[in-house]
Amino acid sequence: MSIKFGAFVILLSMVPLFGQGHELNAIDKCWRTNPEWRRNRQQMATCSVGFSGKMTNNVGKDVTTYVVTDPSDDPLKPKPGTLRYGTSMIRGKKWITFKKSMNIKLEKPLLISSFTTIDGRGADVHIAHGACLTVFKANNVIIHGLRIHHCKAQPPSSVMGPDAKIMSLGKVDADAIRLVTASKIWIDHNTLYKCPDGLLDVTRGSTDITISNNWFRNQDKVMLLGHDDGYVRDQNMKVTVAFNHFGPNCNQRMPRLRHGYAHVANNLYQGWTQYAIGGSMSPRIKSESNFFIAPKSGNKEVTWRQNNNGENWKFYSVGDYFKNGASFAATGVGHARPNYSPEQAFQVAPASAVKSLTSSAGVLRCFGRSRC
Repeated sequence: MSIKFGAFVILLSMVPLFGQGHELNAIDKCWRTNPEWRRNRQQMATCSVGFSGKMTNNVGKDVTTYVVTDPSDDPLKPKPGTLRYGTSMIRGKKWITFKKSMNIKLEKPLLISSFTTIDGRGADVHIAHGACLTVFKANNVIIHGLRIHHCKAQPPSSVMGPDAKIMSLGKVDADAIRLVTASKIWIDHNTLYKCPDGLLDVTRGSTDITISNNWFRNQDKVMLLGHDDGYVRDQNMKVTVAFNHFGPNCNQRMPRLRHGYAHVANNLYQGWTQYAIGGSMSPRIKSESNFFIAPKSGNKEVTWRQNNNGENWKFYSVGDYFKNGASFAATGVGHARPNYSPEQAFQVAPASAVKSLTSSAGVLRCFGRSRC
């Protein structure tokens, strides 16, 4: 028996069970049960939820399929077969995959252009010990299935950017992924850790972002949403943070939000040192059905506020589960609802299901002809 979904065919008779007690979340159940995912890679783009919406602008007959075969990097004259060649020299819609497992040391920051999908499924791809990823003034980008770690700060430089144009960059901090004035971005099933600055920054008017199914671990500052207290354009920022695993050994910023709005749902928090969710400049956060495990000693409070005047803040918790004495200090009037459109909306599961829903967070094992 089969079901046809647009151009994608799922053979139900071939769908293996995921194991007793293992429940797939709203994103994973859309594509991971398809054993023919290699032939139907673009099906994944129809599965995103939250503020990014469906990433259907990244699929179609006009997509160029590009395979990375060479782990080397030349920031100004990228060679065919390298990751930088795919992100900068290929114009239009592109779906980038990897022929084999590889370790990529980027010599300078990698600028990712609009309508780009980087799909690490089927290989073990590390981007580490050099520069890392930046989405600058771009939209409709998917980053999936990468291990990004030990990134290094970069001095001012020039690099080959989108549409084969050389761009000048200022000093770049040692973040794993930076979104700068970016929109409609989906970051899914990556493993991020041990970067000197942060793991994920969403800044300077970026909005319509979904951060899902990632594993953040071994990090001080994890996720920053909002450039600085004076950048009021970030008031329009909307970010969904769902089905992620934070920890072990994460200290703070899961996320830290300035000005904007975040729906934080069905995430697993494996402890913290300073706090889990915090902010400044009257942000709005709906924390929904997360599983918070407080550290055995030290600060048990989930939230942190800088310069809180108590009136305009909306830190709202509904259905969260608190373990080891964890607590959530709610603030403000109103429930800070996400007000999703129909294509963005998803069913938030009860907190009791979170450990199962996040058990596959991070890079998936998708080798051979196996399902992911």
